[in-house]
Amino acid sequence: MSVIVEFTIEKEDLALGRALSGAGDVRIELEEIVPANNTVIPFFWVVDPDQKGLEVSVDESEHVENLARLDTLGQQSLYKVEWTGKQEDLMVGIIETEGTILEGTGNAAWHFVLRFLDHDHVGQFYNYCTDHEIRLHIERVYTLTEEELRGRMFGLTNEQREAVVLALKRGYFKIPREVQMETLADELDISQQAFSERLWRGIEKVLENLFN
Repeated sequence: MSVIVEFTIEKEDLALGRALSGAGDVRIELEEIVPANNTVIPFFWVVDPDQKGLEVSVDESEHVENLARLDTLGQQSLYKVEWTGKQEDLMVGIIETEGTILEGTGNAAWHFVLRFLDHDHVGQFYNYCTDHEIRLHIERVYTLTEEELRGRMFGLTNEQREAVVLALKRGYFKIPREVQMETLADELDISQQAFSERLWRGIEKVLENLFN
């Protein structure tokens, strides 16, 4: 049975986090990590990034290179970078232990939700992190029950699902609309822009899973 591991890691302990720090004080969301030619290629979304600062921080990093902006949707931009292979970091550990990133977001600190094939692979991942002095703050380790599977069946992050469910319950999608986005954002204690990002990216994922 697959096992879910949730943890946080400080930006200073994550090479990718340090390499992307030039994007500014913004939230970065990993889309996926693809293994290629004995390295890994992270894809990630950033809302309204400091483009020049991001380019500089990647250029100065010994861990990543070849930053490329692939797409822009409103204030959101999708990027990819290539791992240089000069350090076996958390990203490499996830690939080597056959982990799948269900959620990876961060700015000052990063929060990850990973899925592993079984407890043996979780142990391998933990040993990898210990051997490479990668400091994790484990929050939860649990099996993927049927209820939790339903919550993730569309590939939503916890934050996206929270925004979509809240908007649905409060009548945001009704005609006439029963609540404004600003009110929903206040309820979650986030900015209207952050709520809008979570809501519409969540809806996009649901539609992609339904019609693709």
